[in-house]
Amino acid sequence: MALLRILYFVPAVIVLATIEGVVLDRLLKRDYDWKAYFVSLFDVTARELIYLLPLSLATPLFIWAWDNRIATVPLDSFAAFFALFIGMEFFYYWFHRCSHRMRWFWATHAVHHSPNQLNLSAAYRFGWTGRLTGTLLFYVPMVWLGFPIIVVVTALGLNLLYQFWLHVTWIPKLGWLEYVINTPSHHRVHHAANREYIDANYGGVLIIFDRIFGTFVAERDDVPCRYGLVTPLKSYNPIFVALHEWIAMGRDLLKAKTWRDRIRQLFGPPGRYPESAAAD
Repeated sequence: MALLRILYFVPAVIVLATIEGVVLDRLLKRDYDWKAYFVSLFDVTARELIYLLPLSLATPLFIWAWDNRIATVPLDSFAAFFALFIGMEFFYYWFHRCSHRMRWFWATHAVHHSPNQLNLSAAYRFGWTGRLTGTLLFYVPMVWLGFPIIVVVTALGLNLLYQFWLHVTWIPKLGWLEYVINTPSHHRVHHAANREYIDANYGGVLIIFDRIFGTFVAERDDVPCRYGLVTPLKSYNPIFVALHEWIAMGRDLLKAKTWRDRIRQLFGPPGRYPESAAAD
């Protein structure tokens, strides 16, 4: 999966994002942010190089979970693949929700929400520290239940690949599909920093878990989405973009007076209005 990602998927999404940028900028005469495009290009290139290193908090737990699995799921039926799909959606939903509600994970995820325009180049701006913070830990239960590690990682990769096309402003609502799957309209809400839209629409391919757990918010015609962080990030320095929330969290930890405050800074919700730049 890693080789496919590097050789095919990453170049393909970059090419598509470039085509979108050219069309929006040159043909449709929109104010396309090319500086942000190159920040995202730097981000994905650096991340792929960093991910060549065998550094991941989740790897030992994945191995433990597989060695101690309660079953082995044979992927030889529709039911098995359906269970894999639903399981991935369920655990992705909670990973994504925690990435917005726990500052430790938000420090990485904030990079994805830092562009002030929503376009395809924003889709692959993920930051560099995900594996070091343990984001894959959310999928360990799937391995413990009997899905092979490579299958779980591949399913996650395909889930993220599906979400690439969601990062656009030019695709309208899609009728009855809006009730079932994650669409560009739903994802525009997710990336919006408006008060009305904060902390919503965490689904990957499906939107049903947002509806079940009360985090679904529909895009409104009377509330245009404002993209980016609550306090917009103005820098185009790719290193600062990648580390800005870690820097802010470190500064807040130094200011904390008690261990309770320090733990809250690490694992509590990111700041909200108007305390910090952490946002949905």
